[in-house]
Amino acid sequence: MRVATDIGGTFTDLVYVDDSGVIGIAKSNTTPPNFEKGVLDVMEKADVQSGELSTFIHGTTVIINALTERKGAKMGLITTKGFRDILEIARGNRPDLFNVRYEKPEPFVERHLRLEVDERLNYKGEILSPLNRKDIEECVQYFKSEGVESIAVSYLHSYVNSAHEEETVKIIKELWPEVFVTASSDITKEWREYERTNTAVLNAYVQPAATTYVDKLDRELQKQTKSDQRYIMQSNGGTTKFNNAKEAPINMVESGPVAGIFGAAVLGELIGEKNIIAFDIGGTTAKCSLIENGEVKVSTDYYIERDSRNAGYPIKAPVVDIVEIGNGGGSIAWIDNAGSLKVGPQSAGAMPGPVAYGLGGTEPTTTDANLLAGRLSPKNFDYEVDMDEVREAIQTKVGNQFGITAEEAALGIIRIANSNMLNALKLISIRKGYNPQDFTLLAFGGGGSMHAPALALELGVKKVVVPIASPVFSAWGMLMTDLRHDYIQTYIKRMNELSLDEITAQWDEIENRALRHYEDEGMTEDKVEFHRFADMRYLGQEHTVKVPVPVGKWSEEDKRDIIERFHTLHEKNYTFKLEDSPTEIVNLHVTAFGKVPKPVIAKIERIGTVLEARKEFRAVYFENKGWINTPVYDREKLPSNKVIKGPAVVEEKAAVTVIYEGQQLHLDNYGNIIIEMEEK
Repeated sequence: MRVATDIGGTFTDLVYVDDSGVIGIAKSNTTPPNFEKGVLDVMEKADVQSGELSTFIHGTTVIINALTERKGAKMGLITTKGFRDILEIARGNRPDLFNVRYEKPEPFVERHLRLEVDERLNYKGEILSPLNRKDIEECVQYFKSEGVESIAVSYLHSYVNSAHEEETVKIIKELWPEVFVTASSDITKEWREYERTNTAVLNAYVQPAATTYVDKLDRELQKQTKSDQRYIMQSNGGTTKFNNAKEAPINMVESGPVAGIFGAAVLGELIGEKNIIAFDIGGTTAKCSLIENGEVKVSTDYYIERDSRNAGYPIKAPVVDIVEIGNGGGSIAWIDNAGSLKVGPQSAGAMPGPVAYGLGGTEPTTTDANLLAGRLSPKNFDYEVDMDEVREAIQTKVGNQFGITAEEAALGIIRIANSNMLNALKLISIRKGYNPQDFTLLAFGGGGSMHAPALALELGVKKVVVPIASPVFSAWGMLMTDLRHDYIQTYIKRMNELSLDEITAQWDEIENRALRHYEDEGMTEDKVEFHRFADMRYLGQEHTVKVPVPVGKWSEEDKRDIIERFHTLHEKNYTFKLEDSPTEIVNLHVTAFGKVPKPVIAKIERIGTVLEARKEFRAVYFENKGWINTPVYDREKLPSNKVIKGPAVVEEKAAVTVIYEGQQLHLDNYGNIIIEMEEK
């Protein structure tokens, strides 16, 4: 049995697949700060027997939470003499040039804990000044006296030559074996001094907490299974062994959300949908990502806490291109100072949760609004729901402010939440030059299926897919992943001056490093698959375009094809191309997949009638229609390929699908719900 668990802000999800392809799911509350308890709880709830557990895959929000809540280690930074204030200087590119409320990000390391040592390399990686051991010894002595728990080391041009950083780490470990140390060259070999230093700092900041968490979880799992096939989801859409995750925890910054995006690509291939907008609504956030021609887009231009007032903090780690907003089932509805209704980003979380939970929550949430509007049924909650209390909260906090009924206020909350989600979907599609009508919307998470049909109507999307195991689909996606490591090396060369032997040697060096890495993880060479990309630009440009390039030894014809491909992709990204301008490579990017066995998804042939699947009729409040007596169906009993016309509600464990007039749905042969516009 392969088991995947995903820790979210509100719930911890589990999916398992057995040898025959049968899928089972479970959900339980997330249990901060002892997150491993939530994992064990959900395994118990799913009745996963320890003897049956052959593979365990895990996604977590522990890293991003430690960063956003500032609950990392006390740390120090060692850097090249003259570069102590690189984190303070940062970049001059403010998010909004005329924003008088702009706030410069505070470095994660206090200035007195940022120390300099005498050493210097030039841009070619040649040593100009040797490393001064005495300086490092003084740094370590000072850090000890200040109670530092973790140290980041980031030297100028170490992405070309990491010798000084490696020597520094060795000296620190000699003098202070128990301290955590991160060298920037171990995390990224891309240029950009500020971004690389900040990435090393953030890795060091979360490393003690990540190591404690992973070790505690590992100990508990060892009691459950003798299998050593234990993996953690990374932000690039692949998995890695537990030990590697502890060395570079910054690669888990978007560990949970990206699994659902990757799962969407896998499912899309299964059902013949190559162009997908993956849309995930959980209890705290809504996330979306665009998949074109089956390819999940990965970038190292990732930021946390970036918004209209803050430049945010860059992380030079491979992360799936994802847009995330603070809008989920637990998002709180509130009135701003101008008297406007807002929803999120504040969330009621798992404790105290929405008013409906009866755990002390007093602020109305999206879940409460959907409950009052009839989209959710109080019968499907795990505890007694006091509908009078829900109505009172919405009426008092929202309805009375606008002189409307509680039901109208509930619909207003739903509409504002939908508007926020619509903006996120536009950011990932229209704002990047894609027409959403050319894509299928694949909706998952606890709230994805409830909101997606309404958003599809507004965007003009022709098809919505609600996958099997949709409430826990991110965990399902983990079951479909391979081991994955991304190796990005800055290598600046003009294409017209590029030596074919030299570039081949460079690719081979990167791929051999990847093979050594996989050998340490117990993976044989025949199971490793390489994909190559080159980050390219026109001479004199700042930004690059990622271009897929062939594996193996290049020919002159390959060079010409790559340049032509770059022109095409540049025009697609920036609406123009300069065919007479010289082009250059900036970074070489190798993605190495370690192929692991994956479960075969069994087809589901359900016979029966739609009438047998109908549970009841329920009053549901629709925009411009008012209360409509709406049929409610049980997803588990829906027959395959039988059409249901909207308005209708389909209920399943931990999720609800709501379709509108003019829409229709059916169950495909894999158990996915397919929603399309009604045929005229």
